[in-house]
Amino acid sequence: MTILQMPKAQKSTLLNRDKIINDLVKILKSENILTHKDEIRPYETDALTAYRQTPLVVVLPETVKEVSNILKYCNENKIRVVPRGAGTGLTGGSLPLEDCVLLGMGKFNKILEIDYKNKCVVAQTCVTNLSITNAVQDNNFYYAPDPSSQIACSIGGNVASNSGGVHSLKYGATTNNLLGVQVVLMDGTIVRFGGKTLDSEGYDFLGLMTGSEGLLGVITEVTVKILKTPENVKAALVGFPSIEDAGRCVSEIIAEGIIPAGMEIMDRALTKATNDFSKAGYPTDAEAMMIIELDGTESEVSELIQRVDSIAKKNKCSSIKINKSNEERLKFWAGRKAAFPACGVLAPDYMCMDGSIPRSKLAEVLKEITRLSKKYNLPVANAFHAGDGNLHPLIMFDANDKESLRKTEEFGAEILKYCVKVGGALTGEHGVGIEKRELMCEAFNNNDIQQQVKIKAALDPKSLLNPGKVYPILRKCAEEGRVHVHGGKTKFPDIPRF
Repeated sequence: MTILQMPKAQKSTLLNRDKIINDLVKILKSENILTHKDEIRPYETDALTAYRQTPLVVVLPETVKEVSNILKYCNENKIRVVPRGAGTGLTGGSLPLEDCVLLGMGKFNKILEIDYKNKCVVAQTCVTNLSITNAVQDNNFYYAPDPSSQIACSIGGNVASNSGGVHSLKYGATTNNLLGVQVVLMDGTIVRFGGKTLDSEGYDFLGLMTGSEGLLGVITEVTVKILKTPENVKAALVGFPSIEDAGRCVSEIIAEGIIPAGMEIMDRALTKATNDFSKAGYPTDAEAMMIIELDGTESEVSELIQRVDSIAKKNKCSSIKINKSNEERLKFWAGRKAAFPACGVLAPDYMCMDGSIPRSKLAEVLKEITRLSKKYNLPVANAFHAGDGNLHPLIMFDANDKESLRKTEEFGAEILKYCVKVGGALTGEHGVGIEKRELMCEAFNNNDIQQQVKIKAALDPKSLLNPGKVYPILRKCAEEGRVHVHGGKTKFPDIPRF
């Protein structure tokens, strides 16, 4: 593991651990307070397993009132709090601190209401993404955003990082499907933003909470819209002799005014690993493979499939296969959903990057990733939400080799910097966490970050909620010439120095 700078532990908090635990017993059931090292070890990391830290204590509240009382207590006593949902995040967003109360929301796992009349579902924060679709599919409804980890990731975590998925091209990310949230602020105040309507008056606090990564409040309840299941759905499995051909095909499909429900690209390395793992029937001889899904009425889908077929052949596709049954279509997607675990056969570990680029820059960025792979001598497999330019390079390495991890981190940082250089963004759906924290000054200027910090300070003046995440270390920004230091005074005075 590389050296990761995080806020220094407060000695007073560490010394008062027994008192803090005794105080917490007054707030919630003793069995919902985990203190033994073996009990809290599962909470020392999220899906970014290269970084680990044992928290001071883990609490598992069952009610909103308990969450409120915990936060109020911690706020009054200046104790840091790290919220955690299902722990599937890939950027270290729920990495604990040595002196923190880790607030595990795992018991908030119930669907509270299904409202077909208003086409929405009200769910507690740790209900899994897929559970919402499972709850409504018998009535021909579904929840559109579908991250690869949807079988395990929590809906609250989806809101915190504004998760997308393979169908975000047509139906949007979490923010486009979110109607309301219940949030507990650091001082214990319980607030609601939004509701069952598509919009509400006043400032867009709902938008503010979406993608806030646990820095502004703890989400306890979520209201999302559900959609009617399409009349017909077809998927095309298309192979290409080069990634450039696949990229051109994507651009031409969009330029033709066709909006697929989903459009995914996988390179040859990932296609082969995935096919071996899931037996999805992918064309492993192709340098790039695409899944293109179209939905709508029978006649609409039939016409669109023909148009996509024509565009694919125009762009030199080496093979094209249309699903003959819904089971076969689901098999196509099951392979894509299993792509990340399938990479376990390629290396002991991998780091999944997440960036966004203009669709027209796909081939250029892939060439740069290939160059960087040779530079660092680290294999990489690529998956893309091609339609919306969200790329997921998977860098293969050995976490037990400190040098390998260091090179992986540098490789990943260069990929993300290049995404910004070509007009893209540092993240598409995974958030910033600790992984991209030092890169924020690549994407935002001083004023941008200052505004974000002011919002954080307004809702969490003592900076106790999920500290050390998202915002860059000032020293690092200053060294790279992105923060002007004059007369010993720096910008961003509200960012803790650590």
